Amino acid sequence: MEILRGIAVGSGMAIAEAVVLEAEDYRIPYRSVPASEVPAELQRLDSAIQRAIQELVEQEEYLRTHLGRDAANVFDWHIGVLRDERLRKSIEDLIREKEASAAYAASTIMRAYQRRFMQMTDPLLVERMRDVQDMERRLLRNILGEQREDLAHLSKPVILVAHDLTPTQTAQLPETKVVGVALDAGAATSHTAILLRSWGRPGVIALNDISTRVSGGDVIIVDGTNQLVILNPTEAALEEYRAKEAAHLRLRDELDELKELPAVTKDDHRILLYSNIEFPHESAVGLKRGSDGVGLYRTEFLFLRPEGAPSEDEQYEAYREAIFGAEGRQVTIRTFDLGADKYTQQKNYEQERNPMLGLRSIRYSLRNLDLFKTQLRAIMRASVHGKVRVMFPLLISLMEFRQAKMALFDAMEDLEDAGIPFQRDLPIGMMLETPAAAIQVKEFCREVDFVSIGSNDLIQYILAVDRGNERVSQFYSGSHPAVLRALRDVVQACDEAEVDCSLCGEMAGQLLYSMFLLGIGLRNLSMSPANIAEIKKVTRLITIKHAQKIARRVLTFETERQVNNYLRDETRKILPEDPL
Repeated sequence: MEILRGIAVGSGMAIAEAVVLEAEDYRIPYRSVPASEVPAELQRLDSAIQRAIQELVEQEEYLRTHLGRDAANVFDWHIGVLRDERLRKSIEDLIREKEASAAYAASTIMRAYQRRFMQMTDPLLVERMRDVQDMERRLLRNILGEQREDLAHLSKPVILVAHDLTPTQTAQLPETKVVGVALDAGAATSHTAILLRSWGRPGVIALNDISTRVSGGDVIIVDGTNQLVILNPTEAALEEYRAKEAAHLRLRDELDELKELPAVTKDDHRILLYSNIEFPHESAVGLKRGSDGVGLYRTEFLFLRPEGAPSEDEQYEAYREAIFGAEGRQVTIRTFDLGADKYTQQKNYEQERNPMLGLRSIRYSLRNLDLFKTQLRAIMRASVHGKVRVMFPLLISLMEFRQAKMALFDAMEDLEDAGIPFQRDLPIGMMLETPAAAIQVKEFCREVDFVSIGSNDLIQYILAVDRGNERVSQFYSGSHPAVLRALRDVVQACDEAEVDCSLCGEMAGQLLYSMFLLGIGLRNLSMSPANIAEIKKVTRLITIKHAQKIARRVLTFETERQVNNYLRDETRKILPEDPL
């Protein structure tokens, strides 16, 4: 038995036989055609392009209906590239000048296009190489008239193992028997990852070499909840995970009944459970899952588009959609957190030696004030439509907060001069994600309206572990005593200053930490909509006094193992059926 750790792109778990998807490359040798056949090759190319575009339009429409607009938008770029007259002309010129076959010309130009992306230093643009590969395969299939075997023929549930998936392959998954995915490669901001999250099944990516370790028919386990894939599990492990899977399914049915109920502890303490969203329509999705509003709107995903940064009007429309989706409930909008692993496509940025410690987040915003103020104006315009708060990410000093606040005041003046209404008393807060901010939280509390703890970055900076690096992911843990004590100190400082404090990182949605977080004084938690019902259930089964007792005990431990074992035992006492 082997246990591999990667990056989760879907929670839950799946147990099934593996099907290994081999790399699907067409090998096109050079072939010349008689001059008299050149017009026919040009016609073959034109027909193939039109068919490929039609396929993409149909696929886009299917995704829009089944997975939402944002999943469907993945294929906008594909369609745009295939409609690009310069690309078409390059292929046609090769056919005319070299009297090459349409297949050879298309493959040659598309491969050159891929090499251009490979040579770029922007990680997001390098990811687009896979999109170009996807388009090349689609175009060649239509030129050659070949039908490759896909996953539609499967007759029983399987777990798909591959080096990587193209967006097209990923979009086809909902119509197959695939119940989980495990990939060698992958990045959190790739189109494939976006589609996998929309798909809603367990998936783990960035596993390095799983496709070479697994053979078709091997039984494997994908544990998206804990970011694990287990190869060739023992009978004991299988029995354990089958019990977890069955419990998970039973629990999911039970949790559906809690959607309309408030998260109130047995001793009548109201806990507010908000949703984290990346796309505007998810605000309404969170509401259907029982959320109290939006605790974190990650706006940078608006900027990760092939066509570059959205205009002020486009941003306004997105924020307004999210606010309307919350139906009068609170919406907390975080200004864009670009840099590190998330880049706009307007420029090809010089490679940073250590991007997680580089020009990112609020630093990037203050360096690009025009872009920043455009976003702030859009947020302020949208604020009149509901209950809105704005917060700035990754602060390390009061000076950064004051500069960001001044930029917001400048945006307000712009709107005032233009006679555009906005919410003048908009609450302004901070995302607490750095050790510097945690240590200086008392000073921040004198200036901010609220504090939202971003545990994802806070953990990685406290522990000096890149959370996106699979080589060191075993060291990234919210259970580290230093992390837990830092959380306790921040919450206590906010409580003493009477400043609203919430937690919006992944810890908020992890059942393991629920009682500890309530025990240290948190009353507002923001998480993936899929986790809300489960956290609501445990909240309704405990008292705050019990949670405080658990937190006090946890804070005496010296190792992560002690913390994990104790919290698992205590959680099982409350939810013995939950597959922790």
